[in-house]
Amino acid sequence: MDRVNGMVSERPVVIFSKSSCILSHTVKSLFNDFGVNPTVYELDEIARGREIEQALSALGCSTMPTVFIGGELVGGANEIMSLQLKRVLKPMLIRAGALWV
Repeated sequence: MDRVNGMVSERPVVIFSKSSCILSHTVKSLFNDFGVNPTVYELDEIARGREIEQALSALGCSTMPTVFIGGELVGGANEIMSLQLKRVLKPMLIRAGALWV
């Protein structure tokens, strides 16, 4: 878990993803449409990806993608889309320094 904490603490938006996951693609596209440049870790393409996936699962994230904003765990695609529909995602991104308006 220390490895995950280190990976997410240095960037405003971090997405743990799998390259073949359509929900991951959708979430990455949403952030890109906002003009946010998230740090993306494709767990099926990086060394020790399986270990990171297990650490995320221990945090309660058993699905992909898993999104952190401002170093805080936000959740998966359902949570991100819910925040977007409630119009609170953009203010979160601004507070995290990932988006300038």
